[in-house]
Amino acid sequence: MSDSEDLNVLGEPLTPCSLDPETGYERDGYCRDILADAGRHEICAVMTEEFLAYTAAQGNDLRSAQPELNFPGLDPGDRWCVCVPRWLEAEEADCAPPIVPEATAKSVLTHVCRDTIEAYAADTE
Repeated sequence: MSDSEDLNVLGEPLTPCSLDPETGYERDGYCRDILADAGRHEICAVMTEEFLAYTAAQGNDLRSAQPELNFPGLDPGDRWCVCVPRWLEAEEADCAPPIVPEATAKSVLTHVCRDTIEAYAADTE
């Protein structure tokens, strides 16, 4: 998918999720639908303490810096492109983080319904 075709779940042009820290499969700030991304890092989410604890318990510690991967570690309030399957697991466990619809890839709608996205929409104002 080319940049000109990147749409969000609202059907509008995709906006950056986070440039500091730089997120996305390509570390360009965007949560895009990329064929090579088997993890599907397409949901722009606002990190919460509950989600960070949950994902660490599942074996993916997003709090700890990994300089060798140019990963600074995340804190509550940071925005990050999370994997669709992990977000769905967290929702099932009642600890899914808020979603930033403007920065979440349209392709997410194949797995997360619009009503759910609206219910989890982050207050971005």
